Amino acid sequence: MKQFTVPVLFGLIGASILIYLGVWQTQRLQWKEAKLQTIESMISANPSDLPDLPNIEMHQYLPVSLKGEFVKDEVHILTSRPPIGPGYRVISKFKTNNIVILVDRGFVREIDKNNDRTSGVAKVIGNLLWPNEVDSSFTPNPDLDKNVWFARDLSMLSKHLNTEPILVVARQIKPNLNEVLPWPIDTVGIPNNHFQYAVTWFSLSIIWMGMTVYWIWRIKSRQDT
Repeated sequence: MKQFTVPVLFGLIGASILIYLGVWQTQRLQWKEAKLQTIESMISANPSDLPDLPNIEMHQYLPVSLKGEFVKDEVHILTSRPPIGPGYRVISKFKTNNIVILVDRGFVREIDKNNDRTSGVAKVIGNLLWPNEVDSSFTPNPDLDKNVWFARDLSMLSKHLNTEPILVVARQIKPNLNEVLPWPIDTVGIPNNHFQYAVTWFSLSIIWMGMTVYWIWRIKSRQDT
C-alpha cells in the first residue's frame, strides 16, 4: 500500500486546494452580487442636492438634482454604444450654486459630434461618478486639436475646462431637445466573473481527482502484471 501513499496525498491535497478556491470564489460571488444590489439601489434612489464637498468614498453613484446653466465649452469622449454604434460622450461645463462642475450629457453619433448644443438654464438629474477608465499604459493622450478624448479622466477634464473635479452623469436633462441621448449609470459595466472562476476551480478539482485515480490505476496495473 505504500506505493499508493504519494498519489493519494497528491490527489487529496491538490483537490482540497482547488475546492477551497472554488468555495472562496462562491463566497466572493455572493459578496459581489450584494454589492451590485447596493449600487443599483443607490443609483435609483431619489435625488438630493449636490453635497457641499463631494468625495468618492461617501458619494460615488449618489443621485443628485441640479439647477443651473450649461456653459458652451464641452469635450467629446470617443466610445461606442450598442446597438447604435460609434460616437462620443458629451461632457459639458455646468454652473450651479456658484460653482462650475462637469455634466456627462450622454451620447451622440459621430456625425453629430460638432453640432451646436443648447446652453443656458437647465435641470439635471443624475449620479455623481468618479470614473476609473484611465490605463497609463494603453489610454492615448487626448487629441486637443480635434477635441477627442479617450477616457473620462476627471482630473484632466476639470483642469482642461477649468471646473471643479466633480462629474454628474445625467439621467435626465430638461430641456434636452433630443440633442444628446442620455447614458445614465448602471451596473452592466461592473465586472462580476466570480461564477466563472468558481466553475473553473471546481472543474479543475474534478480533473485533478481523475488524474489521481488514473495514476493509482497505472500503479496497480503494473503490479498485476
